[in-house]
Amino acid sequence: MKPTFGIVTFPGSNCDYDAYYAVKKVLDYEAQFIWHKEKSFNGVDAIILPGGFSYGDYLRTGAIAKFSPIMEHVVNFAEKGGIILGICNGFQILLESGLLPGTMQVNESLKFVCKDIYLKVENRDTPFTNKIENDTIKIPIKHGEGNYYADVKTVTELEKNGQIVFRYASKNGKVSNQYNPNGSISNIAGIMNTRKNVMGLMPHPENACDPVLRKTDGQLIFKSIAQSLFN
Repeated sequence: MKPTFGIVTFPGSNCDYDAYYAVKKVLDYEAQFIWHKEKSFNGVDAIILPGGFSYGDYLRTGAIAKFSPIMEHVVNFAEKGGIILGICNGFQILLESGLLPGTMQVNESLKFVCKDIYLKVENRDTPFTNKIENDTIKIPIKHGEGNYYADVKTVTELEKNGQIVFRYASKNGKVSNQYNPNGSISNIAGIMNTRKNVMGLMPHPENACDPVLRKTDGQLIFKSIAQSLFN
């Protein structure tokens, strides 16, 4: 069986078609777009909140998108155990919606960052990483507000519960400030909820899927989701 990914499109989303191309054209899964004004969705196995600039990032990244009609149903989907992947702006929306803890700040450099980076895989026992065998994967980032922050208590809980899925690191998996592209606390690049069915990450796995680009590590995240759905 093929999983069906529902890709939510907000005004200002610009990576929704990238996500569609990755899961539908490259990986040969089923995919459908879900407009932000929809009040329901059916026949979807997993949800992707894509990158971009929802509502122009006015007020604060993801702050307006959380009020879209579709988000009530996304939250309900999560509460019922549905798998949700938030990528970049999608991660920001998950934070604003309260599906994940913490917040996003402007990059420490105050500059937009766009480059390939390495991620250390901190937890392979998740629906998003079960197909990853190497210690690190290489995926691009492209964001201006990817500086993840949470208070000490929250970060301690994330550590304790194994909710930190990815950290910015060297090719060999060394985690240090040298490899932190945006100032995120504890080099955090991706986290999940305690139930393990909702994950947000700033890097863009959908842009590391097509062999034509000579980078395919992003496939492993989508393949992991497919594996977890039909295991």
